[in-house]
Amino acid sequence: MPAPLVECVPNFSEGRDAAVLDALRAAIVAVAGVKLLDVQADASHHRSVFTFVAPPVAAVEAAFRAMQVATARIDLTRHKGEHPRMGATDVVPFVPVRDVTMDDCVALAAQLAERVGRELAIPVYLYAKAARRPERERLPDIRKGEFEGLRGRIGTDPAAEPDVGPKRIHPTAGATAIGARPFLVAYNIYLGTADVAIAKEIAKTIRTSSGGLPAVQASGFDVGGQAQVSMNLLDIDVTPPAAVFAAVEGEAHRRGVGVVKSEVVGLIPERGILGAGATLLKLSEAADHLLEAKIRAAEGPTLDGWMEDLAGSAPVPGGGSAAALAGALAGALVAMVARLTVGRKAYAAVESRAREILAEAEALRAQLRRLVDDDAAAFAKVSEAYKLPKEAGAGAGGGVRRVRAIDEALVGAAQTPLAVARGAVRLIALAKEIGELGNKSARSDAKVADALARAALAGAAENVRINVASLSEPALGKALLEEAEELSRRE
Repeated sequence: MPAPLVECVPNFSEGRDAAVLDALRAAIVAVAGVKLLDVQADASHHRSVFTFVAPPVAAVEAAFRAMQVATARIDLTRHKGEHPRMGATDVVPFVPVRDVTMDDCVALAAQLAERVGRELAIPVYLYAKAARRPERERLPDIRKGEFEGLRGRIGTDPAAEPDVGPKRIHPTAGATAIGARPFLVAYNIYLGTADVAIAKEIAKTIRTSSGGLPAVQASGFDVGGQAQVSMNLLDIDVTPPAAVFAAVEGEAHRRGVGVVKSEVVGLIPERGILGAGATLLKLSEAADHLLEAKIRAAEGPTLDGWMEDLAGSAPVPGGGSAAALAGALAGALVAMVARLTVGRKAYAAVESRAREILAEAEALRAQLRRLVDDDAAAFAKVSEAYKLPKEAGAGAGGGVRRVRAIDEALVGAAQTPLAVARGAVRLIALAKEIGELGNKSARSDAKVADALARAALAGAAENVRINVASLSEPALGKALLEEAEELSRRE
């Protein structure tokens, strides 16, 4: 029988620093039973949205560990972004998915809030279905004034008194809203204008609080010089995305403005997208006619498809991506051995170190998995540079501009495997350490991790060498090559 499942969608006030995002990711996936489904970061909003599912207890643990990272790594006194925020971890909602009730999620929100207030010294407001005051059901009402405004109100204004935790704002991590709610879709529509006042007017017209569409929250923002209507769709069965788009488009046209594009932040149930297409086409039973869905069902797991691509005639993905994947697999095995060690009485003396190894291995696994795709993207840039037209009479290289473009692409293509090599060297050390101090029954797994990490290092170093050797001036890649050779010697 399938285990109960809850969705958690923490929003963090960080959308630019990849190292912080990787640390947040690692903290979440380090908890057994957690499946991280999606991560979206927006530099303009300076905000990221993580979506994961897990059994209830694991969901609370993963959310707390991520909040620990956010508290340590995000300083709101230095934070500037378009999106309203009051905390390093701005909001943490729990959503019932399978064999979990809304009341269960309310209880989870309360559990997390108590721990956050006690251990992280962060004031917490319970919102949505978990709200203890009717005026705190809506997140925008809680977040009024944001971090800067709340800093002066908490402790002096009874209306700003938190539900849980200290009656003072955390100096750098601010305050947090934790709650329980039905599935919500974050949906943005970009207008063909830089005039954010128009976006604000449209948002005011369509949102529920102004007498507009039911179950819709909306605001207007400037995102990269473009006006955006940013919305939360609180119930897509009441007001589906297609109805929202039509309303915004109609209001925009009345103001002489077009719609450029729309986007979903995080995840949306299939029915939201299929319903929009079916509405436009007046198509019944649309889900039964999707070619890609049938193909995905026949193809099986994603890894199989990737391996088919690797075995194909195209140059990407290639050896660089395979080396990164070997490193990611090494990280996964180190993490597995660490998990088989943590919580065992026989290894209580080394549990603290095993947890540290687990966290680092998960961070490296996430980084190396990303480098699998980055390597293919870097090679694609090299191919594009070689396709640039040669200048007449410019000789074998094809001209200064073409040679410069090729060199820049090759340097970029060498940097990716160098990052793989760095991660692999660290994993070799971690595999050795966890193999010595960890669960004896998993020592063979630690040895496989070591072998995979060494393969990743060898493959990555070779990719650095071949890219540097292809440069018009070897000096351009001298530092990269020297570091790759030095890393290889550490093996």
